Amino acid sequence: MEKVQKFKKKSRLQLLHQYYVYTGFYSFLKTILKKSFWPIVIFIVAILGIHFFVMNINDILELMISSFPTAGILSVFLISESILGLIPPEIFIAWAAKTDSSWFYLGLLSIASYLGGVISYFSGRTFAYFPSVYEFLEVKMTKHVNNMRKWGGLLIIAGALLPVPFAITSVAAGIIKYPLPSYLAYGLLRFVRFAIYGWMIFGAIN
Repeated sequence: MEKVQKFKKKSRLQLLHQYYVYTGFYSFLKTILKKSFWPIVIFIVAILGIHFFVMNINDILELMISSFPTAGILSVFLISESILGLIPPEIFIAWAAKTDSSWFYLGLLSIASYLGGVISYFSGRTFAYFPSVYEFLEVKMTKHVNNMRKWGGLLIIAGALLPVPFAITSVAAGIIKYPLPSYLAYGLLRFVRFAIYGWMIFGAIN
């Protein structure tokens, strides 16, 4: 009887924490951060290697600005963010740093990333109308879909903030038909991530 009373005294926050412990959410975050550590290190080392041994990184960024139209760069980024996040956003943030209006273009990149996630979300919902594609994706994305069913909004928040492809999280949310208003609200944290990354990268480049 005392155990039942103690259990009832637990707050909603405590119960949620207990649920996330039991379902492995914290272990999942730890694994994600471990897996993303070395790719980030390799990316930084590669950039530094190019900068010191091939071509000054500032010259490369200036070449991008002069050779490619802004609309084209933003379109490529939107496509990348709508599929699987194939190109690291950091490259585009570094490009924004060398433009005349760095924070303005960072804002456009943030919007493109957010819209890319929304496109991925609706792609996931659309797949439900194509049984063969839907079944194929459910098998291929079983882990992501199951995690979305377990953790919902918290997984969307993690996808928006952490260095993992936001598109995959968004597709999984679409597949399980996660409520659109909630998805759109949690997805806004994508802007926070870009602001933090922009602040760090702008400081390093400029």
